[in-house]
Amino acid sequence: MNIRQKRQRLCFTIEGLNSFATVLYFNYLYFFLQAKFGFSDKANLAVAALLGLCYALSSWQAGRLAQRWGYFNALKLGFGIMAGALLVGSQLGSATGEIIAAVAATFGMCFTWPVLEALISENETPDRVPSAVGIYNITWAATNAVAFFLGGMLIEKLGYHSIFYIPLGIFITQFGLTLWLEKMPKPAIAENHSVLSHDANHPGPARAKMFQQLAWLANPFAYIAINTLLAVLPGVAAKFHLSPMFAGFACSLWGFVRLAAFVALWRWPGWHYRFRWLVTAFSALVLSFAAILIVPSLAVLIIAQLFFGVAIGLIYYSSLFYSMDASDSKSEHGGIHEAAIGAGNFFGPAVGAVSLQFASQNSNAGAYAVSALLLCGLGGLVTIWQAGREKN
Repeated sequence: MNIRQKRQRLCFTIEGLNSFATVLYFNYLYFFLQAKFGFSDKANLAVAALLGLCYALSSWQAGRLAQRWGYFNALKLGFGIMAGALLVGSQLGSATGEIIAAVAATFGMCFTWPVLEALISENETPDRVPSAVGIYNITWAATNAVAFFLGGMLIEKLGYHSIFYIPLGIFITQFGLTLWLEKMPKPAIAENHSVLSHDANHPGPARAKMFQQLAWLANPFAYIAINTLLAVLPGVAAKFHLSPMFAGFACSLWGFVRLAAFVALWRWPGWHYRFRWLVTAFSALVLSFAAILIVPSLAVLIIAQLFFGVAIGLIYYSSLFYSMDASDSKSEHGGIHEAAIGAGNFFGPAVGAVSLQFASQNSNAGAYAVSALLLCGLGGLVTIWQAGREKN
């Protein structure tokens, strides 16, 4: 195994741990707030919107700062902030204190994902970037799904403080692994023997830019759906009389489907720069999201997650791939990618919370409003595509 492979494996290890730890904490924070402080769906949506806004405002700048400060300094700062935030959060007894700790943890997380996205494609040639991005996606999606699946069981077996202490231990471990990675010798820049950039199937700069814009629009809307769903998951669990453990089992299916989609998209590049794949995925996202939250059937909840997972998988993969493909300022572009995620994490829950505030008599008001917002995103996607075709 050469030094490039060793460094990449260590990067993927840090990435997988980061996904497990952040999912365990942030996904089950809403269950914690409901159980300990009696938070309703509206209150949890408001918290989710706040954390999303923090992530959106910080990620872009964090990616740019990492480009200047150095990747490893940014990673150490991020893991240190997250560890400190969870240590403090584990000792607090007030809802306000827990929300402040979550905001601090969100800020720390902004220094990790853009850098990890940049590290996996650093010094790689354009022909190797798709493979690196594919492995990156599969790694975080696998540990994400496992953390989501097991989180409820950990809460029931170990108590709610496990969502603080387990991630805290992981962040400290990641800090040590980052120090190890920093000391490893850097590989030489790979020579590009590929003809990818001259391939007739590879788009020109204008078309590539358009697809980057399409994906940067689609991905926030995907996270509008994801973060809204996560924030109201305690309410969904209550509707079907599910404990946190069985809610984790039943509602994590889409995460495993997304993982399977990532594997398929990694192995088959035929979807690259094909609009029909992106627009079909977006359409499936709208329909499956509405079905999960509105239709009062556990069977529909399970089946709709199959479509939701595939749609989320292709939209996210598109955003990261088009951001990283032959890009020089990788952590800055990764920061834009993550900021777009933060924007979605803010707008979805914010719209849901406002809808429940003004239409509190309808328990599905938030779901209807966010579904309408997703339809607006679908219209925007088609508009950008048509405008781009007219220019070309």
